[in-house]
Amino acid sequence: MESIWFVIWCILTVFQPPNLVTAEEPVCVPGFQSDQLTFSVTRNYLTRGTVLGKVGFTDCTDRTRFLFDTSDKRFVVKTDGVLMVKRAVYLHEGHHDFFIHSWDSQGLKLTIPVSVSMNAADAQVPVLQFPKPGEGLRRRKRDWVIPPLSVPENMRGNYPLKVAQIRSAEDRTRKMFYSITGPGADLPPVGRFTMDRETGNLYVTQPLDREQTASYTFEAHAVADGAGQAEDPMEIIVNVIDQNDNKPYFTVEYNANVAEATAIGTEVVRVEAKDDDESNTDNSELRYRILNQDPPLPTHNMFEINPITGSIRVTGRGLDREKYPQYTLTVQAADMKGEGLTGQTKVILTVTDSNDNAPVFTQKSYNSRVDENKKDVVVVRMMVTDEDEPQTPAWNAKFKIVSGDPDGLFTVKTGTNKQEGILSTAKELDFERASKFTLLVSVENEIPFAPGVSVVTSTATVVVNVKDVNEAPIFDPKEMLVVKPEDLAVDEVVVQYTASDPGTARKQTVSYKIMNDPAGWLNVDKDTGLIKVRASMDREAPFVTNDRYIATIGAYDNDAVPATGTGTLIIQLEDVNDNAPIIEQHEIMVCNKDPAPQLLSVTDKDGPEFGPPYSVSLQGMSKTNWTARMNNSRTGIILNLAIELPSGNYSVILTVADKHGLEQDSIIKAEVCDCKGEDLMCTQRALGGSNLPIIRGVLGGILLLMLVLVVLFVSLRKEEQKELTSKDNIFYYNREQSREDDQVNGHQF
Repeated sequence: MESIWFVIWCILTVFQPPNLVTAEEPVCVPGFQSDQLTFSVTRNYLTRGTVLGKVGFTDCTDRTRFLFDTSDKRFVVKTDGVLMVKRAVYLHEGHHDFFIHSWDSQGLKLTIPVSVSMNAADAQVPVLQFPKPGEGLRRRKRDWVIPPLSVPENMRGNYPLKVAQIRSAEDRTRKMFYSITGPGADLPPVGRFTMDRETGNLYVTQPLDREQTASYTFEAHAVADGAGQAEDPMEIIVNVIDQNDNKPYFTVEYNANVAEATAIGTEVVRVEAKDDDESNTDNSELRYRILNQDPPLPTHNMFEINPITGSIRVTGRGLDREKYPQYTLTVQAADMKGEGLTGQTKVILTVTDSNDNAPVFTQKSYNSRVDENKKDVVVVRMMVTDEDEPQTPAWNAKFKIVSGDPDGLFTVKTGTNKQEGILSTAKELDFERASKFTLLVSVENEIPFAPGVSVVTSTATVVVNVKDVNEAPIFDPKEMLVVKPEDLAVDEVVVQYTASDPGTARKQTVSYKIMNDPAGWLNVDKDTGLIKVRASMDREAPFVTNDRYIATIGAYDNDAVPATGTGTLIIQLEDVNDNAPIIEQHEIMVCNKDPAPQLLSVTDKDGPEFGPPYSVSLQGMSKTNWTARMNNSRTGIILNLAIELPSGNYSVILTVADKHGLEQDSIIKAEVCDCKGEDLMCTQRALGGSNLPIIRGVLGGILLLMLVLVVLFVSLRKEEQKELTSKDNIFYYNREQSREDDQVNGHQF
């Protein structure tokens, strides 16, 4: 639009008839010193603070400073006439037109068209030089830091566009070739930037989008013709300059409630828009305003919005749910501090009922009867009514016990229909302590009453009568611990464990019985609660855990329907020396030559006081063939074969005693094998196993063959006698030989 006005202005200027000035007219004419202003720039992106030139103006007085205004607020003219860029400007078409205004001494407004254009012939781009050797900047390739290049997004023009030039100091003496590598060059997004191989000119090949990629970092390389790399790679950073190319937008439509009695200035909702342009710039700095209120009643400005925060507050009086139950606001967000691109959203405000009616009990008093010792029992249900809108916080009731319950024995809560109070017992009631309670219960709403509304809180009286019931006797303490020796004699007293009946008004007697006695060790006197030993106790018995034996004692009254209470008796059993030590192993195997010592473990069921150190001795023939001694800790026996015994099975009798001398004999079955040291080879086991019938069959076959040979060389009668003699000898021989073989192989036949 400004370009059109600029053209019209020029036409009018050209065809305006010449102003004839008579000799009598004053020489000075107020106004600008020329009919239009043109300012040339060398690049199409103008940063903030850029000075474009000076505007000449006079009002035919002695004043040298004037007030100026511009039709494009991105430009500003100071009072001395200096034209500057106030906010960054990109010359999309290579030029930009606008107007400058000022006023003469009579207050007449004067205007001049202005054109800012880029002179292509004067366009310059930065030249980036590789560092020179010896400047202390080549320690690492990233030590050489150059200012980032700035390329505006969405640039118009013919692509590729030149944005910089890379130069090497070596190009004065030899031919250099240039290239770039990295993201945006030969890595994705590939081809956004290219470099002329010979000139080092850096080009952007297409319009950039800052919201897609805000910065590019790649490396420039310089290679000497025929000599390889001449410079270390130089890092180049290209920052994409943001343009206001994104509208503000809201992600949701807003719904909120506003009560009828909401005070003026109360915030009801806060809206927030987003802008994808660069943050902390004018392009994304938003301002809010309400475009429309529907309905516009009772006034058109019932609500206002904070232009910066988006907070919507109540500003008008007369919110009335019955007349105007809902308002729809059209809210706009605009960037450039409210002067740029815009986006809209709807805000729906539902007017809710205010609490201007109190809930009221349908009856003023209640009577109820409750059994004692009952918890969480409903005492009474109390109904209320409320004239506010149903199922709203102004209608929903909540109840409170005002007086009559200092110990917190009762609780009251709201029923699911929100109009019922349910009074229940929070603890067990005790008829003997109090047989009657008088409670005062009040009712209110979930939200406070509306300001300025005068209401009276409704109350109801509840009388609770406690009914006496038969209560079980109570042991004191609930768990009793006694310490007794495990060898306490039968009929000895363990403890007297008694209970009392809390129902004092009934005057009942209490009797006792055993409820649980796992080992059957106890008796209890029915009338006195005296507990005695029924059978010998044993600390080492499986019914005892951690030296403790636990029994349950019952106490019951003489009511028609007896009530039974229980108590726990814990007997801590003290250990006595009633278990002699024993050897855990019952069988061993040992070689008869250079036998290896055998370590036998000793245990005692009694506690440490009656345990190690142990002692050991051999009994009977075992003293001749074996030796036995305690190990260093005196908790194990080292048993060794003293002489070489024939292979076979033997019994070793050992007597083991604890440190107090309680002892008992243990028999160890020892298998002696014909072997040496620790290499146990009891071969007789193999012969004495499943192969025995086969061996006997082989031997029988050999004997039969020998008999046949004898028959061939002697006479029949002598053969018979010799045969008998030979058979005796053979059988005797075989028995001896078989025994020897069995000893060798570890088996006996």
